[in-house]
Amino acid sequence: MNKPRLAWAITGSGHYIEECLHFLLTLDNVDLYLSAAAEEVIKMYGFSLNDLKDKMPVYRDKAASAPPVGLFYTGYYHTFVMAPVTSNTVAKCVLGISDSLVTNLYSQAGKCRVPSIVYPCDIEPEMETTAPKGKKVMVYPRKIDLEATEKLGTFEYTQLVKSVDALKLTVLERLTNLAKLSVIDE
Repeated sequence: MNKPRLAWAITGSGHYIEECLHFLLTLDNVDLYLSAAAEEVIKMYGFSLNDLKDKMPVYRDKAASAPPVGLFYTGYYHTFVMAPVTSNTVAKCVLGISDSLVTNLYSQAGKCRVPSIVYPCDIEPEMETTAPKGKKVMVYPRKIDLEATEKLGTFEYTQLVKSVDALKLTVLERLTNLAKLSVIDE
């Protein structure tokens, strides 16, 4: 088996999606998973699906059974990242609903004790975000969305991050710790 990889999923949130994608493109050994809404959103923010496919494997939400989730059972992935992730996906994950590619990935990662790093779009009662074409806008997440985000952060094998900087730091720390462990194992 090849060296375990990082699985990264994007849902339909535009919240700092440009920064998340730019960071993602700096990483090696990553497979990208896109919800149907993510495919639409990345285009709105000026990213090309073909350009992403040139840099890494890209899996799209096209099959009812989400076949790639089985890769968690083979040790193919060491970490699962969802960034950015919508309030809809967060709510489904909190309720244990795994009816899409991304929610299935989160569920199976947890069942296989693979750590998940999650950057939800609803993290504060008032937030500035960037709309398509670079316009800064204020958003005001609902109480129910903030409660779901908070609850998801309590789940086992789940680390919630609240900023792009925290996302970068957490992912890089995870990769560094895994690299140290692989040196010890050799």
